[in-house]
Amino acid sequence: MKILLTVHQFFPDYFSGTEVLTFSVAKELLSRGHHVSVFTGYPARKLMPDSQRFDNYEIEGIQVYRFHHAFVPMGEQQVVSEIEYNNHFAARYFAGLVDEIEPDIVHFFHFSRLGAALIDVVWLRNIPAYYTPTDFWAVCPTSQLLLEDGNVCNGPSPHGGNCVKHVAMLTRWRHYSSIVRHLPDTAIDVAAVVAKSVDIIRFPFKHEIAALSGRKPFNISRLNVLQGIISPTKLMTDVLVRNGVRQDLITQSAYGINVSGFDEAQQRISSDQGITFGYIGTLAPHKGCHVLIRAFLSSNHNEARLKIYGNPNEFPDYVAELKEAAEGCGSIEFCGTFPNSQVAEVLAGIDVLVVPSVWYENTPLVVYSALAAKCPVVASNFPGMSEVVRDGWNGMLFKPRSAEALSACLRRLQNEPKLRTELSKNCQRPKSISTYVDELLGLYEQASCLPKHTLPQQQVFEPLVSSNQGGFVAGWAVISPDEPKAIRVFDGEHEIGLTTRFMPRLDVRDGLRNSGIKLNTANLGFLLNLTRPTNRSTAILEIEDKQGTKHRIPFSSLTVGESVQLGDREFIGLDHEEFSQI
Repeated sequence: MKILLTVHQFFPDYFSGTEVLTFSVAKELLSRGHHVSVFTGYPARKLMPDSQRFDNYEIEGIQVYRFHHAFVPMGEQQVVSEIEYNNHFAARYFAGLVDEIEPDIVHFFHFSRLGAALIDVVWLRNIPAYYTPTDFWAVCPTSQLLLEDGNVCNGPSPHGGNCVKHVAMLTRWRHYSSIVRHLPDTAIDVAAVVAKSVDIIRFPFKHEIAALSGRKPFNISRLNVLQGIISPTKLMTDVLVRNGVRQDLITQSAYGINVSGFDEAQQRISSDQGITFGYIGTLAPHKGCHVLIRAFLSSNHNEARLKIYGNPNEFPDYVAELKEAAEGCGSIEFCGTFPNSQVAEVLAGIDVLVVPSVWYENTPLVVYSALAAKCPVVASNFPGMSEVVRDGWNGMLFKPRSAEALSACLRRLQNEPKLRTELSKNCQRPKSISTYVDELLGLYEQASCLPKHTLPQQQVFEPLVSSNQGGFVAGWAVISPDEPKAIRVFDGEHEIGLTTRFMPRLDVRDGLRNSGIKLNTANLGFLLNLTRPTNRSTAILEIEDKQGTKHRIPFSSLTVGESVQLGDREFIGLDHEEFSQI
């Protein structure tokens, strides 16, 4: 069979749990003679035009097609909150990719950076499609069901008002986030209804609010036309069903791992000669490594060690905080990353794995690896992990976010080596990736017998043709004291580019303020993609202000790296440009 997998990010640059699962499934399918391709996302490191957002590479026989994603307007879409889950530009590329590969099966392992509009593409082509949710992206814009104050969220309110509030506070929508914080969810639900249904009423961030409000119903309607959803935990199943996913689509199946490196794993016989705790995972706030460090420092750490494995470059500010908290403690070691093939070797050097997550962790793969290595696990007592880690049997559970409760677990394990021995004895070998793929193939074989469900408001995407891309223009503009309403590019009388969304440019704002020009906003930057090739010499840039007044200037009057004053307080500056010649 030809099988196309999708995931939000992938090897070799990213190798956390979801990526490892996807990679392991791909390699197992490949070893059985199937043709496997992967469509993945990648966070763009720099400003780039749409025409440069796609590339491809090969890794261990797997062809990977990559989309360089960014939270900026792209294609014909201007509302970033909509692009996050319904990305037309990525869907158009995916349509062309599907037509080229002609897969028999598409299996989605993550939609982040890609969007659920990919389902529209395969539904229209009658290609059976499946989904393995590894976090809560389908119902939560942050994927974590975790509120800003650290408490667990129950999911979107009827019109997503609580999601709007959360995103506003996380992204600091100018000074409005301080107002939104104190509004009840029901009030924002009303605002969301107005934003979606009443065109004549205008208010700040109306389009973003409408998009966030429509996020959950859009995603759930897409999931409900799949041939199947493979849920790894009862927690995940409960969250999906509670938010509208059809129960009959869901098959309960825990992840599988590559168990070959654990063939010689034996019960660990503990002694009182010290203990080594370990953390393996992403060094990000929601993973809770800061809770572990606080707990370790308050335990009898002179007779223990803590090894922390994780990439220090993904969240450098957070890692700096961790290292500052651990400063002066020679028992804490930051060990960096390691190839996934060495996980058994790394776990062999750890007596107890600690998983101190502060969110509804959906059973990290490293927990299964630890159990395969006969390494007991201490984990936050969330439903997903408590399905695998049984308190007092193969590990210990503690109150989430409580350094005191975790410290008590660490002290007990230090002081009771016989307990560690008993917990290790009870660690059972988890499901292998081979068995997991057997289950997937069994589901794939049933696809032709399943009914096709109606997709509401189905979208049709013409495959993206890269030769139609005309380049891009990036820069900043000021119609004092505000940002422009719109910026357009014309070739003669034909509009070939438009943006109505502007990005923060603190350098421009501060520079103009120093020159005595007061501004209400720092959202002055723009990235404008051109829809077709044109000659720079005939192109015209148009800036429209909030009152509808338009200023036009030929590109021949502009120079990259310089700015031009159009009026008393109107400025335009070009940072980058690329014109595809006719």
